Amino acid sequence: MQKISRMLLIITFILFAAVIVTASEEKKGEPVITVDGGSKGEVSFPHKEHQEELKECNLCHDTFPQEMGVIKKMKDNKELKKKQVMNEVCLKCHKDYKKEGKKYGPISCSGCHAK
Repeated sequence: MQKISRMLLIITFILFAAVIVTASEEKKGEPVITVDGGSKGEVSFPHKEHQEELKECNLCHDTFPQEMGVIKKMKDNKELKKKQVMNEVCLKCHKDYKKEGKKYGPISCSGCHAK
């Protein structure tokens, strides 16, 4: 009887852990996000690729909250300076990776923006 109770407790714990992991995976957003890129055109942002590489959401989300359309909204409300996200987040990281000899993302306008 005690073995069965112990086994049920273990199975319950494993199922609970699986539910937690699955739920946390679902909150990571879309694999690719289209971001307002201003007059240069939209940016197709490979969100999942960045998550896998960076592992730390706050590297980007310290600058802006995790909500769709937030960059445009913050620009419209004058909460972001012109090109702030591009210069202080995107390009800075890509250029740092290049200096370190790591695989890096685009560092030119046309590498990200689609007019």
